[in-house]
Amino acid sequence: MGACVAVVLLAGCGGSGDPASSSDLARGIDAVFADLDRPGSPGAAVSVIRDGEIVHSRGYGYAQIEHSVPVTPRTVFHVASVSKQFTAMAVTMLAAEGALSLDDRVQAHLGFVPEFEHPVTVRQMIHHTSGIRDQWQLLGISGWRLDDVITTEQILGLMSRQRELNFVPGSEYLYSNMGYTLLARTAAAVSGMSFPEFTAARIFRPLGMDRTHFHDDHEHIVPGRAYSYRPASGDGDGAEYTKAVLSYANAGATSLFTTADDLARWLDNFRHETVGGPEVMEMMTTRGVLNGGDTIPYAHGLSIGDHRGLRTVGHGGADAGFRTQATWYPEANVGVVVLTNVANGNPGGRVRQVAEVVLAEVFPEAEPEEEGDTPSPAADSVPPPTPDPATLAEYAGTYYSPELDALYHLEATDEGLVARHIRHGDIALEPRARDEFATDRWFMRQVRFERAPDGSVSAMRVGGGRVRNLLFIKLTRPLPR
Repeated sequence: MGACVAVVLLAGCGGSGDPASSSDLARGIDAVFADLDRPGSPGAAVSVIRDGEIVHSRGYGYAQIEHSVPVTPRTVFHVASVSKQFTAMAVTMLAAEGALSLDDRVQAHLGFVPEFEHPVTVRQMIHHTSGIRDQWQLLGISGWRLDDVITTEQILGLMSRQRELNFVPGSEYLYSNMGYTLLARTAAAVSGMSFPEFTAARIFRPLGMDRTHFHDDHEHIVPGRAYSYRPASGDGDGAEYTKAVLSYANAGATSLFTTADDLARWLDNFRHETVGGPEVMEMMTTRGVLNGGDTIPYAHGLSIGDHRGLRTVGHGGADAGFRTQATWYPEANVGVVVLTNVANGNPGGRVRQVAEVVLAEVFPEAEPEEEGDTPSPAADSVPPPTPDPATLAEYAGTYYSPELDALYHLEATDEGLVARHIRHGDIALEPRARDEFATDRWFMRQVRFERAPDGSVSAMRVGGGRVRNLLFIKLTRPLPR
């Protein structure tokens, strides 16, 4: 069995047809994780619950490579955005109890949130339709690394400086981690308890999730936890993996610490509805609706989907080297959880593979793919012309963002336009069109310059991804040296 530590509960699988025996079930699921079931490898934990009974629970690989600590079903993982459904659950429960309305303006509960041109509601934050910019990308633009210690207070301070939204609230769906940090703070403000205390008392303890908590203190020691890794680049000392450091001290959008078995118990609450009751659990799976009437696939911290004809309710997560997925199949009363601590862990794919084993008697035979025309190759795009030195010189200068309290120094070099930052170093700006550039950095894919009425460059707008049009003003005076 190598590095594998297993707890397999030998239970029948129920359902229509002839379910696989317990040994067949174990062999089929083990095969999904064979690549991680070896010494020196990061690992995974899997838990499968069916009709209220955990029918398979096992660990593979190592939770801590340095100390040869194996993954077990009780290993505690940081599960990243799988956290969001619990944040949404907390707010939805409070709404059902009349402590707040989902259609309240966020400022009704959080006075530090600025008044934007258009009001933002609690419901819009739940559905990622608020237009609020994403916290991680804002931090990246301002100079933070995501392996820095990042506290809730720092994120909320960043929010208090925001002056614009990505779009008119309710007009679009665009994922925003900042919205979920604000939701956690809303639950705390309304309940009078800290967010970790509220979720422990109202969700985790009632469901027997005794190894689960929201981790908002990076110095908090957690027995039996996993650390995260990523594949080595190949240019190091021959190591196969490197450490992926995570020091978050904030909760709501992320930072749930839990186990595969505890998450399986949570998924089963979609069946028995002990916590929240039918009204809340129905709200949890109700998808958002845009202003124009279109329904989005996102509900309350949950994505509603389909797997070979069966409805799915779930969410994935990715922070540092942690990759996680928890999915509920309501028509089959089956939940599958896969938690990994390696950046290429592919938990979403493994959840589907495990479900194929567990629900083999439910899924129809896969239909053969039809042969189609071979797609023709895309035409080569014409590279944009490189601005001449005089034009590049117009962009040079120092740019300041009041919303981030951050500076970039732009310089025209022989190689082109370069943005310099005290922490990020040199960032090459590649021309795309007049006054428009692109970079290879995840936090600022797009840079667009604005001009004053006299034609001079007066500002730049930075974004791409989950932040749009963040204003940096070009300073008219040089900074003191």
